[in-house]
Amino acid sequence: MIRMLIPVLDHGGAIEAARYAAFMFLERGITEVDLLEVLEPVDQGRAAAFHSRSALVRQEKQAMLKALIEVRTVLEEAGVPYHWKRVFGHRTKAIADYAATTQPDVMVIDASHMGFFRRLAMLASLSRRTVTPVTMVH
Repeated sequence: MIRMLIPVLDHGGAIEAARYAAFMFLERGITEVDLLEVLEPVDQGRAAAFHSRSALVRQEKQAMLKALIEVRTVLEEAGVPYHWKRVFGHRTKAIADYAATTQPDVMVIDASHMGFFRRLAMLASLSRRTVTPVTMVH
């Protein structure tokens, strides 16, 4: 049986990855999904110069919560068992560290809201940092 890791990277969510996981669960026998909510440090952007750290964290959590609710709804409607975890850190490093500890069989990333260069950079970085196969869905 296959364990799948779906990182939720930003407010765009991972709805396409969740749909893919639901299909694979119904057709191919995936046993469970790990949802990984990745929050980057908010004090490293330009907004930190104009807003308080707590306000930025609150805003980021609210945006991510909406995306996470959509992803969880898709998985729950399909009956896919999943576990959810929130981590803080840079995207690719946090994903690779989590994958190293949980040992998923495959990682599925929703690339529908990413630009070409961001997709390429993320795929290259993850392939260097982890041995878990990475699939990007659009």
